[in-house]
Amino acid sequence: MVLKFLRLLKILRVAVKYGLDEIAISGLKVPRTAKLIDNVIFWRDISAPRGVRLRMALEELGPIFVKFGQVLSTRRDLMPFDIADELTHLQDRVPPFSSDLAIAQITRSLRAHPDELFASFDRTPVASASIAQVHFATLKDGKEVAVKVLRPGMKKSIDEDVALMHIAAEWIGRIWADSKRLKPREVVAEFDKYLHDELDLMREAANASQLRRNFAGSNLLMVPEMYWDYCASSVIVMERMHGIPVSQIDRLAAEGVDLKKLSSDGVEIFFTQVFRDGFFHADMHPGNILVSVAPQTFGRYIALDFGIVGTLNDFDKDYLSQNFLAFFRRDYKRVAEAHIESGWAPRETRVDELESAVRACCEPIFDRPLKDISFGQILLRLFQTSRRFNVEVQPQLVLLQKTLLNIEGLGRQLDPDLDLWKTAKPYLERWMGEQVGVRGMVERLKAEAPRYTHILPQLPRLVHRALQQAAEPSTVNQDLLKLLVLEQQRTNRLLSLALGGAALIVAGATVALVYGRWTHLF
Repeated sequence: MVLKFLRLLKILRVAVKYGLDEIAISGLKVPRTAKLIDNVIFWRDISAPRGVRLRMALEELGPIFVKFGQVLSTRRDLMPFDIADELTHLQDRVPPFSSDLAIAQITRSLRAHPDELFASFDRTPVASASIAQVHFATLKDGKEVAVKVLRPGMKKSIDEDVALMHIAAEWIGRIWADSKRLKPREVVAEFDKYLHDELDLMREAANASQLRRNFAGSNLLMVPEMYWDYCASSVIVMERMHGIPVSQIDRLAAEGVDLKKLSSDGVEIFFTQVFRDGFFHADMHPGNILVSVAPQTFGRYIALDFGIVGTLNDFDKDYLSQNFLAFFRRDYKRVAEAHIESGWAPRETRVDELESAVRACCEPIFDRPLKDISFGQILLRLFQTSRRFNVEVQPQLVLLQKTLLNIEGLGRQLDPDLDLWKTAKPYLERWMGEQVGVRGMVERLKAEAPRYTHILPQLPRLVHRALQQAAEPSTVNQDLLKLLVLEQQRTNRLLSLALGGAALIVAGATVALVYGRWTHLF
């Protein structure tokens, strides 16, 4: 409890130091309180832009808050532009932890010392981040591998910091006027899930295995093989990949790599993941991408770090393809209709109003050459317009938009003349053809074929049973009919008794009346 209190004090001190309260002042529901806070804390220097101050504060608070800032940078549907742009510069500048701790973690997770598991193990880490660090090793059979080890004590540290974030989100939700749109509680909950997912390295290994299977036999992308006998929730061992970081353009050019082809290949890889597989690497920044210069695999991309992946179902893919194609055809009415049909815009939304808003937002883009048009910016503008119409932006689409911005930046760094639309259009049109054309119908029939093999042999019996049920009253109906008849008979008996009783009363009254008059006469 004392440590939590001290941690909270540190967070408050850093927030005051960098003027984070000033960032929120404009959104406070109580203007007088905001003005009071601004006047009382007058000695600090908050002349730097607000995005810079927020980034510096998160870096000072440590790796968990750096991770939180990185996640916030992907939520461009929620964050102001200047803050989101600045948060993209956050890096995990975390010193490596002791190799003795890494060895202890490996021994505990794999039930054997690295000296028993590997022919050699490099005690010096080659990469270190907030969640894990990587060591190189060699298996007994001579295969070179990379060993990723979870940083010890991370779960406890994450639980404590995230608990404080939940408290802060609750406060913000109560006092910040814009909290309904920014959803601080939901954002922290999403971050909580993201961090705890990343703590299980087996999830990353499974993601890598799926991506490798999707691109088996591809001459575009290489994914390291996972050695499952050496994998656990805190340690994973994968094939060591050799290549040049994609950001080192001069080295790639010196090796003879065709940068224009490399650029278009990157776009092709991304759209293949999205529209063919619905499963995409969602952390494709330059630090996670190498390029092979080995003779057998020359010029192929190498993907690393699979902690964050995005998934899209057929509904998402259909929505995206329709919107992209409609955007580039300037069919804004179709964009509006797609939003309402998808259920993301309320049913009562007027198509013409949404169409007009989308047109005003996106028409200026098309005054530029197609090669200068940014898919990521189109999605971003779409999200901004959606705010006005209470559209709930789906998390998987936010991941997609963030990855698309990464791909665009990388592609145009390699080839400034990259025409992203020209490269992507065939994939969109092909996917649409597969969904709504004859080819799509054939593919769906193939997918359903295994179910048909079970149903077809039973079909004559099922038809015969259905015809029998249609021709003969069911047992249930007969039972109901019997109950109705019995109930009617009982009602009839009660009615007869009631009528008989009434007749007797009338007869008795008549006899009494006649008797009274007869007695009076005599």
